[in-house]
Amino acid sequence: MQTETLRAIIEIAFPLILIMDPLGNLPTCLSMLKEFSPSRQRKILFRELLFALGIIILFMYLGAGLMKMLNIHQSTLRIAGGVILFIISMKMVFPQPDKLKISAEKDPFIVPIAVPLFAGPSLLAAVMVYGSKGNADATVLSGVMLAWSVCFGIMMIGPTLASFLGKRGLRACERLMGLILILLSVQMLEDGIEFYIRNVLSK
Repeated sequence: MQTETLRAIIEIAFPLILIMDPLGNLPTCLSMLKEFSPSRQRKILFRELLFALGIIILFMYLGAGLMKMLNIHQSTLRIAGGVILFIISMKMVFPQPDKLKISAEKDPFIVPIAVPLFAGPSLLAAVMVYGSKGNADATVLSGVMLAWSVCFGIMMIGPTLASFLGKRGLRACERLMGLILILLSVQMLEDGIEFYIRNVLSK
């Protein structure tokens, strides 16, 4: 039973880590915070990750109620989430020259690090899917916390990791995660279509 629970937690956490894309977001965050000392950078990143975590948990638990209030089917959310994930993953595989142009002299508060870099539309759609399944319990929360912890660990060692991997290494890791995320987005689309056929068209 514990093995099944652990597997479920990892199955939830793994795609969330890919969506958060800490290795892909690391160069952007460091470029925005380059005017600050490394210790100040870590404090800012810690604060922004806490904001992102709060937003993620809020959407996870309010997802089912929000969908019911807006009369949105689970199939709609899964298909929309799959489309968003696919777009995000394509940008990871084929990145734009400048992802964000933000002044590095200002301390970014919530935007753009917490939202949308870490708690972006694709991630919020994913956690709403988990929440809408009626299983927003300790297992899902543990998966979210595991994904956040991994992201937190990577960002805290960000300056050291960036200097070790270099720009090419970070770019290669981001593209690899993008390729995996493409597969997950297609799977989410298939699940949404299957759910629509079974639970909406069959009525």
